[in-house]
Amino acid sequence: MKVAFFGTPAPAVAALRALVADPRIDVALVVTNPDRPRGRGYELAAPAVKTAALEAGLEVVQPDHATDVIPRLEALAPAACAVVAYGQILPTRLLDIPAHGFVNLHFSVLPAHRGAAPVPATILAGDRDAGVTCFVLDAGMDTGPILVTRTTRVGPSETAGQLTTRLAELGAPLLVDAIVGLVDQTLEPQPQDDARASYAPKISTADARIDWRAPADAVHRMVRAYNPVPGAHTRFRGDRLKIHRAQIVPGTGPAGGVIGLDARTGAPVVTCAAEALRLDEVQPGGKRAMPGAAFANGYDPLGETMS
Repeated sequence: MKVAFFGTPAPAVAALRALVADPRIDVALVVTNPDRPRGRGYELAAPAVKTAALEAGLEVVQPDHATDVIPRLEALAPAACAVVAYGQILPTRLLDIPAHGFVNLHFSVLPAHRGAAPVPATILAGDRDAGVTCFVLDAGMDTGPILVTRTTRVGPSETAGQLTTRLAELGAPLLVDAIVGLVDQTLEPQPQDDARASYAPKISTADARIDWRAPADAVHRMVRAYNPVPGAHTRFRGDRLKIHRAQIVPGTGPAGGVIGLDARTGAPVVTCAAEALRLDEVQPGGKRAMPGAAFANGYDPLGETMS
């Protein structure tokens, strides 16, 4: 069966490779976003999906707008299209082109955490389980009927980056099964229960600002949910301090106060509304990430506060 693939970042690569490897599927076109400036030199860099597609010898197009690919897709007449983190909203007239529609791989168990940032939302909510869902796209925001889902337990210290990588691998073969099942009609799409829906909007830097008046477990979830981007952060001596890794430890005192150094690691311990957080890896503004002990040695933060 002829399939077009829409995707852009690294988490979409596993699904593309799974589709390419399946003998039942012919990936006839890959649609990804244009190259973007990256790094300190702002040099143009290709999306991870483009790199993987070219390595596989696939045709790649990079339209500025999704509507620009409509003539090419109409000429291709695919049985179905696959979508994984493409990064653009797909208009209805594009969705109507494939005979069996667009199948999206979403990194949550729908209808929970619809939207742009499902993995951080899963961690922030304290969900014990995460998962992936393959569903047929419609005009709504992740509202289409479901084909298949899979779940996995969230690790107690797992970051959004780590969980995303696991979900990408979990979802890749699922997407293959979903497309094949939809086309050969062995899978029947099931409507979502909108009453159970929750939403995961796009994350801003302001969302990742730590409020030390929250309990330590809530702050710890923030640190994990916003790692690697945008990075949970606080203010220390007037400058931004990112916190990449932390652990909950006993401690009492004014919220945000640096009350001591962990006896085993030498990392600073900061109080929250309940318990405290040991800062295992931090990044002061303009500097590289460093162990908490190195930060404590260089900045001597005892007795100060973070806000």
